[in-house]
Amino acid sequence: MNKTTKMANPQTVVREWHVVDASDIPLGRLASQIAQLLRGKHKPTFTPHTDCGDFVVVLNTDKIVLTGAKLTDKFHYRPSRYPGNMKQIQYKELLAERSDYMLWLAVKRMVPNTRLRDDQMNRMKAFKGAEHTHQAQQPKPRKLVGGRR
Repeated sequence: MNKTTKMANPQTVVREWHVVDASDIPLGRLASQIAQLLRGKHKPTFTPHTDCGDFVVVLNTDKIVLTGAKLTDKFHYRPSRYPGNMKQIQYKELLAERSDYMLWLAVKRMVPNTRLRDDQMNRMKAFKGAEHTHQAQQPKPRKLVGGRR
């Protein structure tokens, strides 16, 4: 019996759309599972050097949970365009103002830094509320393992 391994290539990749509800799920747990969907690791034909992941629509990013004292003790840093200066913002404020960016940044740091990362990250669509603009693609709801334990 001839057993061969199926390897994906760009011509054979079939992409699906998934809808994920981020309510009451910790940020890291949510980001790691979204990164797996974006890379395609849930598929039996996963190939590391081929972009075989799916599209992910994330809803309710403003209801993401940060465990411990991360709301007050963790900061996001960015350059201020002046030499030697840095701007910082508490994750509490970042969650209130730009929760979709906070999730995007966490997922970006969990996807490997390869040539495929930009294309994989472009397939994640994050929304603060429960409504999204991708109904035409008929996304399937996906339940992620997580939540407070």
